[in-house]
Formats: sequence, structure tokens, C-alpha cells
Amino acid sequence: MEMGEVVEIVRNGIYVLVILSAPLMATALIVGLAISLVQALTQIQESTLSFVPKVLAMLAMLAITLPFMLQTLIDFTTKLQDKIVHIE
Repeated sequence: MEMGEVVEIVRNGIYVLVILSAPLMATALIVGLAISLVQALTQIQESTLSFVPKVLAMLAMLAITLPFMLQTLIDFTTKLQDKIVHIE
């Protein structure tokens, strides 16, 4: 296996990682900003207040995007196994 192939595999792995984590990270960011805005407006400065809504929103987003995530991982794994089979 040449260095270019290894770099391509690593690049594809990082791309898949970013694509899979983006919906959950964006959800956490949006919910966190909304809760921070509510805390600033009401002057309730409780640090644990944002934890439960973030977890619930991320679980909901995970349930929604799980088929997409699984299909993406299956496609990446299949391509990786095809490359492993063709190593000389």
C-alpha cells in the first residue's frame, strides 16, 4: 500500500467523522445558545440547567439521523474492505 492510498483512507475517515458528528454538534450548539439566551434574559445563572435539554435534543437528533449515520458507516466500511482485499 502506497503513502497516497493511506492518506486517502485517512482523509476519507476524517470526512466521515465530520459528517457523522455535525448534526449532533450543531444541535448541541443551537440548544446551548438558546438556553444561554434564556438564562441571560431571566438572569438565572444555573450551570446545570442546560444539561438536560441538550441531552434530550441530542438523543432526538440521534434517533432522527441514525439511519443516515449507519448507512454512511456501512458505505465507508465497505469501501475500506474493498481496498484491503485489493492490497498487493
